[in-house]
Amino acid sequence: MAPILKVDGASIRFGGVVAADKVSFELDPGEIKGLIGPNGAGKSTMMNLISGIYRVDEGQIFFDGQNITNMPAFKRARMGLGRTFQTPRFLQRATIRDNLLLGIDLADQIGFVKSFLGKKGFDFDEELSMLMKLAGFEVDWDDDINSIPFGQQKIFEVVRAILSHPKAILIDEPAAGLNPVELEHSMALMSYAAKEMGAGIVVIEHRMDLIMNFCSDIVVLNFGKVIAQGSPAEISGNQAVIEAYLGRETG
Repeated sequence: MAPILKVDGASIRFGGVVAADKVSFELDPGEIKGLIGPNGAGKSTMMNLISGIYRVDEGQIFFDGQNITNMPAFKRARMGLGRTFQTPRFLQRATIRDNLLLGIDLADQIGFVKSFLGKKGFDFDEELSMLMKLAGFEVDWDDDINSIPFGQQKIFEVVRAILSHPKAILIDEPAAGLNPVELEHSMALMSYAAKEMGAGIVVIEHRMDLIMNFCSDIVVLNFGKVIAQGSPAEISGNQAVIEAYLGRETG
């Protein structure tokens, strides 16, 4: 199976700080891959490089078989690369419906009306109803986006990303600010995207219980470098990872 995403030696510097240092990894369709590391390790920087917010100084990035290294962010999104953020990003002073339409229109760039039909033949209303059931809450679509609580906004951002029918989704700290019930619904949505839609997912998360139980493969960054990659069992016993989080014993 060809990877949907390939990061090959990606590097970026901000002044004298190397935020990503020859980072390489691959993501397969339907795979949920964890991207972890201490604060400042370069995790969000990698998300920004992959999505096109930042440009690499060295290395290449491939998506769906194409070299997207120098491609603008909006073209990457139209190719099927979805993204959520630590703090949800929506159109302010706009309705929930208007914000939802941003994701729907990415699902089909042929025309606005046709974008209401899913690429897999789903009726839009049926698909949205199913996703909101997984999300675990209901909304008035004419309400302002800021009328829903922070936790629901984060879940809604995942719903919007899924409605674009992505080939891969970059999800940044899905558990932050969510209560246990909301987190369960968020994980159900991500599982649906991976298992039922075949989307590859890269997840940044500080909660190790979530990463270890949810991801099939984990990439560990520290000071911008990959220090380990493997299964949850391999990562949990990796001495370099333990030292990165807890520090090296002295004496």
